[in-house]
Amino acid sequence: MQRWLQKYYRMVTEKRHIAKAITWRLIATSITFLLLFIFTENATMASKITIFSIVIKTTLYYCHERLWYKTKWGIKNGY
Repeated sequence: MQRWLQKYYRMVTEKRHIAKAITWRLIATSITFLLLFIFTENATMASKITIFSIVIKTTLYYCHERLWYKTKWGIKNGY
């Protein structure tokens, strides 16, 4: 593995993955709530579903990121 790539792998931390998951989840959650509210016209129901969605999707996204981070698939040597 090239030196710069090794340095990159050491620089990327779990905190970065967590921050990416949170910021993306804020965007996606806003969309989810808005659509649920438009379709149900019920803020309470939309809120409950949105909160459940946050927990499930954030956990799955974090796991997905960590799995991709551990694989070398799609990374070419020599750059």
